[in-house]
Order: sequence, then structure tokens, then C-alpha cells
Amino acid sequence: MSRNRNVVPEARAALDAFKYEVANEIGVPLKQGYNGDLTSFQNGSVGGYMVKKMVEAQQRQMAGK
Repeated sequence: MSRNRNVVPEARAALDAFKYEVANEIGVPLKQGYNGDLTSFQNGSVGGYMVKKMVEAQQRQMAGK
């Protein structure tokens, strides 16, 4: 059972699309469904890069850019 819950459930589809976009950018072969063949490093790098991009976007917005 996953303990990760979206604060804004309506954003789920956008977050999933963002996840696959980020995975493609960094060369992780993430696919729909089972991804147990990927290493924890690969999976972690997708999540980490997603957070990095979201923080950068928020900082730009707060700076008025």
C-alpha cells in the first residue's frame, strides 16, 4: 500500500505526465505499469529531478520571471 497521497488529486494526471517527461529527459526507461527491472538509483533520480524542476519553477514564479 502506497503512503504517497496527492495533496491536489486533480493534479495526478499532470504529475504522471511530468514523471514520464523527466524520465525521458534523463534517460531512464520508465514505462507504464511494472518497472521492477529499474534500479532504485534510476527511480530515485526521476523523483529527485522532478522535485528539482518543481522547486526551480516555483522560485522563478516567486521572483516574478
